[in-house]
Amino acid sequence: MTAPGDNVDQDAMADAWASAMGGDGGDGDGGGEETDEGDDLAAEWAAMLESGSGSGGDASTGSARESTRVLNQDEIDSLLGFDDDLDESDQKSGIQAILNSALVSYERLPMLEVVFDRLVRLMSTSLRNFTSDNVEVSLDNITSIRFGDYLNSIPLPAMLSVVKAEEWDNYALLTVDSSLIYSIVDVLLGGRRGTAAMRIEGRPYTTIERSLVERMVHVVLSDLSGAFEPLSPVTFRFDRIETNPRFATISRPSNAAIVARLRIDMEDRGGQMELLLPYATLEPVRELLLQSFMGEKFGRDSIWETHLAEELWMTEVELEAVLDTQTMRLGEVFGWNVGSHIDLGATPESQVTLFCGDVPMYLGRMGRKADQIAIRIHGRYEKPKE
Repeated sequence: MTAPGDNVDQDAMADAWASAMGGDGGDGDGGGEETDEGDDLAAEWAAMLESGSGSGGDASTGSARESTRVLNQDEIDSLLGFDDDLDESDQKSGIQAILNSALVSYERLPMLEVVFDRLVRLMSTSLRNFTSDNVEVSLDNITSIRFGDYLNSIPLPAMLSVVKAEEWDNYALLTVDSSLIYSIVDVLLGGRRGTAAMRIEGRPYTTIERSLVERMVHVVLSDLSGAFEPLSPVTFRFDRIETNPRFATISRPSNAAIVARLRIDMEDRGGQMELLLPYATLEPVRELLLQSFMGEKFGRDSIWETHLAEELWMTEVELEAVLDTQTMRLGEVFGWNVGSHIDLGATPESQVTLFCGDVPMYLGRMGRKADQIAIRIHGRYEKPKE
């Protein structure tokens, strides 16, 4: 332990040491460098005395100073999961890992990428015919997001089209941003090329603007139905247009959804369009979206289909001819002996049923051909109407 008086003496010694170093540095040619070194030594000596007095006088004060240590930038990046070394190895840590674990990866539906690639090609042709202009459509990315987070991230003003998938009995969302809205209006109303579309923010969209955007949405929905047609026939029907995201709620905020961002460029004009498909909407075709594919055959291989069909035609099938069926008690069956007779209710003119396993297939009549008993088929077996 150090007495309180010693702390005072040590502080005085530090002040004297600092003044002595400063006085010595004023003489001679190298006084400037010695003064800097003396100041550094004095500051270090004062810090050592301060830490020593804090640990000797009050232990709780020293522990409090240690607990309030400030993190440097590298430690903060590591805590948040933005470390460069971890990014190169595709391993997330910290808060970033917690956020990524809550997302659902769209890569579990590989066939969906083929559908969106087909949609881009179809839209490039249809929008060129619709606008009579050079239109380039590109797919920016496909991501997974919670529905509530997507509604909060929509940049306003925008038009949100609520779409219903008729065969799947569920809804989707098509968002058109303000840049694309003004560009489409400018193109359809004869705006000059080479000038960007004029934006007027802070006002609601007019009836003409809504009508023109609705026509474009109908074109896109027709292409979207055509993109899904080789996989599963579905009709996307336009329901309504909303400008407030709260009125375009088609799913619970916590439900996962897939968002495909499309970029539409018309020379120096254009904008973005986003298609949101909740996982609940894709559930009826989930098995089809999970299958592997080669090229754009949508999971089908015509070579194997042809080979399997040819082999099926060459398969041998056993048929059983049933002359008559009778229902008897089990006691009568146990009473059978060698030489017992069973009278069948069939005559030479009765029809015989041919079975393949337990399935009745044909009806015919029994006869003889050479030394073999044969059956001439008269037609297919028809199930009796109830």
